[in-house]
Amino acid sequence: MSAGNRTPVQCAMPAPGAPAARKAAARPTGGKVVLLAGGNPRIAKADGDAPVQAYIAAMPGWKRDLGRRLDELIVRTVPAVRKCVRWNSPFYGVEGQGWFLNVHVFTRYVKVTFFRGASLRPVPPGSGKDENSRWVDIREDGLDEAQMATWIRQAAALPGWDLT
Repeated sequence: MSAGNRTPVQCAMPAPGAPAARKAAARPTGGKVVLLAGGNPRIAKADGDAPVQAYIAAMPGWKRDLGRRLDELIVRTVPAVRKCVRWNSPFYGVEGQGWFLNVHVFTRYVKVTFFRGASLRPVPPGSGKDENSRWVDIREDGLDEAQMATWIRQAAALPGWDLT
């Protein structure tokens, strides 16, 4: 997902325990999750931790453990993090600041995109058409938790991507 010139989509950040958060947590998963191209789980658009956990649980093979590790690292690094799923990908953000990263599964790796990644030090290696976004492709046994925590901490402190 690029933070460039896309038309924004509503992605609310309900406070824990708020009606929207309870509603998202109560939604049924609807049975078996379909895997899209590259093995990315197809998860309905929703706010809160429950749809993100459904996404992680549906990640295939080694990517599921990586997804759990990433989610735990993000929560440990940014305790008040907000979560949602949009475009079949989990988004992580800070209330009042916007969304700072998302995760997407591909065949051979998991991509973690930082929407203001060009402002991080060191700058994550992946880049594209959007001058602000940068990403890292994580392959099996390739997560550098210390570096990822540094990027997460920096990204959460920057103005994020506002989807409202």
